[in-house]
Amino acid sequence: MIFKGFKFGMLLQFAIGPVCIFIFQMASLKGFYSAEAGVVGVALIDGLFIFAAIFGIASVIEKKNVKLGLKIFGAVILFVFGISTILSQFNINLLSGLSMHNNYSSDNVFIKAVILTASNPLTIIFWAGVFSAKISEEDMKRKDIYSFGFGALLSTIFFLTLIALIGNFAKSFLSTSVIQILNLLVGVLLIYFSIRMILKRI
Repeated sequence: MIFKGFKFGMLLQFAIGPVCIFIFQMASLKGFYSAEAGVVGVALIDGLFIFAAIFGIASVIEKKNVKLGLKIFGAVILFVFGISTILSQFNINLLSGLSMHNNYSSDNVFIKAVILTASNPLTIIFWAGVFSAKISEEDMKRKDIYSFGFGALLSTIFFLTLIALIGNFAKSFLSTSVIQILNLLVGVLLIYFSIRMILKRI
């Protein structure tokens, strides 16, 4: 079941999102180990989301008002990160803690990765749906559900570590101007993800 969870998780990884882009950006700017601190942060929150789904917390989140509130919260977080990333390229610090011109330590990257990942708590609902389908399809026991969830979590760690390696390798070939363009692109993509999150409720 761990391998099945890993395979399923790897399929999900190809739907590139803001977290993946952030890890690549940190690796290209600050190197592999700083980015890997972010991977640990992502894995921590993803693990909490998966186990929250297993324990049935999704039923609370699915309530209309709660769901809407969480979507708005997540969209605002992504939008603020996006705007801050763009403005930081022009030495304008919207929020000093989010500025790309700060000297990012591993702790900074870890915290930012945690916030970005936690900005979409509706992931719990997705995982609850996955587990429900798997239970009915394969008659999974509680132990199997945990194994499947652990496998899916391993896929996140594996894929993002690979992204961090690629970003670190690309660092050697990126000029200052290209890095600035990359940062601007990351900011625009974060804003796009925030707008898409809001539009999904319409």
